Amino acid sequence: MSAVLLLGVVLTTGQLHPAAQPPQPSVYLEDLTWTELRDAIRSGKTTVLVPIGGTEQSGPAIALGKHNIRVKVLAGKIAQELGNAIVAPVIAYVPEGAINPPTQHMRYPGTITIPDDAFSKTLEYAARSMKQAGFKNIAFLGDHGGYQALEKNAAAKLEREWSGSGVRVIALDEYYKAATDTFEAILLAHGYTLAQTGKHAGLMDTSLQMAVAPATVRTDRLSSVVPNSDGVEGDPRKSSSALGELGVTEIVNSSVAAIRKYTVQR
Repeated sequence: MSAVLLLGVVLTTGQLHPAAQPPQPSVYLEDLTWTELRDAIRSGKTTVLVPIGGTEQSGPAIALGKHNIRVKVLAGKIAQELGNAIVAPVIAYVPEGAINPPTQHMRYPGTITIPDDAFSKTLEYAARSMKQAGFKNIAFLGDHGGYQALEKNAAAKLEREWSGSGVRVIALDEYYKAATDTFEAILLAHGYTLAQTGKHAGLMDTSLQMAVAPATVRTDRLSSVVPNSDGVEGDPRKSSSALGELGVTEIVNSSVAAIRKYTVQR
């Protein structure tokens, strides 16, 4: 092959396969190197979201990691919308009841529990680590109802300790309310009933999970689920990702508005 022909091939190939654009930086802390995180904070990403999940039963049609997977995805959407936020790793070990005798979700295989004080210390030191890294706003996003009070107590303790330091710690109540009370009201307005929506693994919970992480819902089992049995509260049989998207939109919008209201913008 002549040099002229070879040059033509190279030029043509370059035109057909332009250089790939560099990927957008991830909003997830665990995807970054420490220098990338340092530079992101210096450039203005001074808000960190600490997603809190839980490993528990959610009936026969939803995977045990529901809360962990969901809160990570939603936190990522919130961070992207904020534009100045990073998402910390999910806290997956949370209080779920007693072991002996088993109470609450601990009556079902696969649920994992820890003591309240261990959970509180985990939140506290996750926040202390984020402050040490240089973040100015630390927001707890709790996806599970059982630890909301502990989450608020941990945030309040650090708020008192760090008063006047320029660092804020928030237990984002708006996140959980949007995922429960407000989403429930939206479904009721669409003609569904309280008996269907439920509070755990019912229409509301299942639809939200289908929108966020469809692979974690066993749709082939939904039609055979018996309402209010086998760990289900409510009736998930008419669940859909379309309904779940209504909840996703509400959670993201409410959380973004609340974080912007409460935090220091830098």
